[in-house]
Amino acid sequence: MTDAPVIGVLALQGDVREHLIALAAADAVARAVRRPEELAEVDGLVLPGGESTTISKLAVLFGVMEPLRARVRDGMPVYGTCAGMIMLADKILDPRSGQETIGGIDMIVRRNAFGRQNESFEAAVDVDGVQGDPVEGVFIRAPWVESVGAGAEVLAEYEGHIVAVRQGNALATSFHPELTGDHRVHSLFVDMVRAKRTAESL
Repeated sequence: MTDAPVIGVLALQGDVREHLIALAAADAVARAVRRPEELAEVDGLVLPGGESTTISKLAVLFGVMEPLRARVRDGMPVYGTCAGMIMLADKILDPRSGQETIGGIDMIVRRNAFGRQNESFEAAVDVDGVQGDPVEGVFIRAPWVESVGAGAEVLAEYEGHIVAVRQGNALATSFHPELTGDHRVHSLFVDMVRAKRTAESL
């Protein structure tokens, strides 16, 4: 597809391959991104699940943290899952030493809020903007959103906790839709990237 947007997955740590597969299934050209020059070539970016402190430190080490912040500030569409949600938060309630965020969504996030690895679970989640049946959310050491500012829109809650948020061109979920074979959340993000690219071409 010649009009397919090019969407990167930050490939420093975490479940990169699954996102690349999901993006390709949602009609995007998917690329791994590790360095600033690779970041400059994509229309949007996914921040995968993994360990948010490790991803933060590696982003600084690979020289992509500041370019990432700049592009998010400039409106590049970005989607964070689990650890990626933490990376997009303007504030972390309980940050680890040396942990930084990219920011972009006016929200306060609590790390590992749903419990440890052995307390991982799946649950059906109704997500605004995703048509059809609820999304099967895979929660693995997942964060939740304690609160959002006026600019952020809550897209989903689970048991009274915010688990999906959007602010402008930034999207974040506590759960991992890339692990289920259901690509509707990725399709929502691909549509966001297409809309941004179309607006820029007018």
